[in-house]
Amino acid sequence: MRTIGVLGGMSWESTQSYYQALNEGVNQALGGLHSASVVLISVDFAKIEALQRAGDWTRAGELLAEAARRLERAGADCLLLATNTMHKVAPAIEAAIGIPLLHIADATAERCQAQGITRVGLLGTRFTMEQAFYKARLQERYGIDVVVPDEAARESVHRIIFEELCRGEIKEASRARYLEIIATLEARGAQAVILGCTEIALLVDQSHTTVTLFDTTALHAAKAVAWSLKT
Repeated sequence: MRTIGVLGGMSWESTQSYYQALNEGVNQALGGLHSASVVLISVDFAKIEALQRAGDWTRAGELLAEAARRLERAGADCLLLATNTMHKVAPAIEAAIGIPLLHIADATAERCQAQGITRVGLLGTRFTMEQAFYKARLQERYGIDVVVPDEAARESVHRIIFEELCRGEIKEASRARYLEIIATLEARGAQAVILGCTEIALLVDQSHTTVTLFDTTALHAAKAVAWSLKT
């Protein structure tokens, strides 16, 4: 079994979901008392969020690249960046390490392709929904068309992530708002909806809607488990 390096804390609420999914995945595969071999660094999200708001992605990339190097030195054989938004700085992180970064958009796109999905809705932070780093990867590498909510809906999705989900607050009114937005994306032709922020699955899951949902946290963790166990 190879060791998975997890760069988390963005937010810690979803990082604990990663840790659980990694260990459950390895145990399901190997049985008995087996669990995942994991090295974890959890950063102070307040510092990263401030850089996001300031648009200082260069400095954010530098901080995460240094944390990634520490994971590599600690024995990680691959890197799992436990956040969608900060994959914006994935190139800076990859340039700083000698181990593979398992990209969250690749894990998601591979599942889309496996299910024949060619047009998806995307929920996430404003950065993920509006900037090109995530959407372009899906479109250019995998031929998947991406639909995002309108301006008002994007504001709702973003606000709920930072003001509620990252703080561990789960509200029924917010779930209802997300489900309304998901239904709108389906009406616009989305065959499925990507939960493109690792906190969203804390609020909405497949039991809440008939629209196919892709939980990026679960897909990312599953890809890491398969990589770790591959011989």
